[in-house]
Amino acid sequence: MKQFIILLALGIFSLQNAQAQQVNETYELTLAGAKDIMAAAMAYAKDHKSPGAAVAIVDAAGTLVLLERLDGTFLISSEVSLGKARSAALFRFPTINLENAINNGRPALISTGEVALKGGIPITYKGKIIGGIGVSGVASADQDVEIAMAGLRATFLQ
Repeated sequence: MKQFIILLALGIFSLQNAQAQQVNETYELTLAGAKDIMAAAMAYAKDHKSPGAAVAIVDAAGTLVLLERLDGTFLISSEVSLGKARSAALFRFPTINLENAINNGRPALISTGEVALKGGIPITYKGKIIGGIGVSGVASADQDVEIAMAGLRATFLQ
């Protein structure tokens, strides 16, 4: 009987181990996490006298979690920031990589329908992509990145 119990326990352990190898551990960006990122990004934009800013935060699937636009920002900036955030999350790298690839002989990347402009950054947690942040409507593409990075640096998400 004792041997049977030991074999049963080993079998259950082996089954659990096999099941664990069939799935990946994932993390999800929460609304609270997105709000923390947004607050830091918008504070940075205001503190650095940005002429405007639209900031979008999406989850890993590119679905909108949160979007804010400062008063006076070009209206299209909301859509552009969302596109940058989606592109960063779905391609899993900063959108400057897409912009550079297109400018350096890969114009076919335009056909993906994503926004290939500097200012989108993936959001990672423990090495996993959990979303993206996109910024548009500010003084320059470099300032887009500064605002996005300020939001990420101010939170636990790096």
